[in-house]
Amino acid sequence: MADHNDINFYTRKWVRPEDLNAHGTLFGGSLLRWIDDEAVVYAVIQLGTRQVVTKYISEINFVSSATLGDIIEIGLVATAFGRTSITMRAEVRNIISGERILTIDTMVFVSIGADGRPAPHGYHQMTRTRERLDPST
Repeated sequence: MADHNDINFYTRKWVRPEDLNAHGTLFGGSLLRWIDDEAVVYAVIQLGTRQVVTKYISEINFVSSATLGDIIEIGLVATAFGRTSITMRAEVRNIISGERILTIDTMVFVSIGADGRPAPHGYHQMTRTRERLDPST
């Protein structure tokens, strides 16, 4: 469905002192939390429901890092829609250095019903707007 050039970079983060590890570089745990936060928001908009959970995250490939004061951006793209799920790809890059920080080839989020079980969402392609999200749900 999507290739590398289709990734949408919407979120930017400024690397602050509390985001650093003992080596003075960006702590991977902070970065993964930011990615998961952004990815679930993306899934909510794509699936039209706030009832979404993280199901699977594939291998995470760290290729560089960031340091204090750097600005990073998180990119996501939907690569597949299942009956109850959305699969996406993630990439993070450092705006200051221009380097890619990491890639995640597969992240799967599942729409769940009131009973906590997977629920069909009814979508088959990516949207670039928020029309699927009903503010009353």
